Amino acid sequence: MATTKKDIMRMAEEENVKFIRLQFTDLQGIIKNVEIPYDQLDKALDNLMMFDGSSIEGFVRIEESDMYLYPDLETWVVFPWTPEKGKVARLICDIYEPGAPGEEPKPFEGDPRGVLKRVLKEAEDLGYTDFNIGPEPEFFLFKNDENGDPTMELNDKGGYFDLAPTDLGENCRRDIVLELEDMGFEIEASHHEVAPGQHEIDFKYADAVTTCDNIQTFKLAVKTIARKHGLHATFMPKPLFGVNGSGMHCNMSLFKGKENAFYDKKTESQLSETAMQFLAGILEHANAFTALTNPIVNSYKRLVPGFEAPVYVAWSLRNRSPLVRIPSSRGMSTRIEVRSPDPSANPYLAMASMLAAGLDGIKRGLSAPEPTDRNIYVMTKEEREEEGIKDLPGDLRGALDHLLADETLVNAIGSHAIEHFAEAKEIEWDMFRSQVHPWEREQFLSTY
Repeated sequence: MATTKKDIMRMAEEENVKFIRLQFTDLQGIIKNVEIPYDQLDKALDNLMMFDGSSIEGFVRIEESDMYLYPDLETWVVFPWTPEKGKVARLICDIYEPGAPGEEPKPFEGDPRGVLKRVLKEAEDLGYTDFNIGPEPEFFLFKNDENGDPTMELNDKGGYFDLAPTDLGENCRRDIVLELEDMGFEIEASHHEVAPGQHEIDFKYADAVTTCDNIQTFKLAVKTIARKHGLHATFMPKPLFGVNGSGMHCNMSLFKGKENAFYDKKTESQLSETAMQFLAGILEHANAFTALTNPIVNSYKRLVPGFEAPVYVAWSLRNRSPLVRIPSSRGMSTRIEVRSPDPSANPYLAMASMLAAGLDGIKRGLSAPEPTDRNIYVMTKEEREEEGIKDLPGDLRGALDHLLADETLVNAIGSHAIEHFAEAKEIEWDMFRSQVHPWEREQFLSTY
């Protein structure tokens, strides 16, 4: 049963909510919000709250700055870490821009949440009622200094699935889980990851928009609770050299009503033709969507051989070295796991781009190559070429070039979002490329 404006007003009063954050996500994946007092909630629920879009990177120019916040009533949540005497709640919003004189506001084409909804509408037009995603975001915990600023000192020396006392982040991780459950998350697993200071908390899959909303809420909760423990949580993909980076594997499935469109018990693999075509689309557009699933220069420090991150465009039913793995579950749980995304990604744009890639495979009836069941990391370059296995882009500049050359993804994401995203990333790449890094001084200052 859908939540109504009356429901929101009642819950706000019952919970003693004093402030409401009207939240949205910019093109870089950064959470933004406009905070209003309780007495403005009624106005917000009537979609009358405006903000200056020109102040948000990648949105609009100053002469067209007025934009509307349209709260999604199903995203109402009260933050459990706020004080009893004046709680803070949250509503995630879609962004609308004023129409022509006399016309109603219209969805803003540069709103990442709106971009995902447009691609989902394309899937719906093809008969797919749901696109479900189960993400696996990883993060690091570093100690804060006496001023509350993050240091590079880890709070533990644990490894994969370790327990206390080796895993000193256990109490923090447990508190994060409890707070998330108070906010309605269904937590499936929580454990220490491979690298020291690295953690993973998995929550239940949901439809694409809800999953992306949950990813953003998850990041906010993790950072907030970590700070209460004197720690800094970072979703930076590769904060430390020589250890595994943080990924965000994405398990995806398409549904037609109550039927999983990826499952077919008649085939040897029990993967349907739809699943194989979707997989083929993912592989064909992988180099292009990498700019959106791995969007910062640091992302490509993670995408290197030897640290479990996928580097090669291939797939397997068992092997974990390729880009795509098919988990062994079948029936309603049949899914495709794309292993390259990292948690710095704007989830709405990342999921939209992978969905658009898969749908293109379905529409064009693409055929997936044979699976790669060997460990690709130990294959020579010649062996990979013989198998038709290509490399993912090695840096942000290369990934961006692939994205801009991919007409399917450019059209799916939309010209406004693509142009402003590319502009910001070109600036980021140029600043990184022209910077003199400590490694260079260590290597060359004395030698030359």
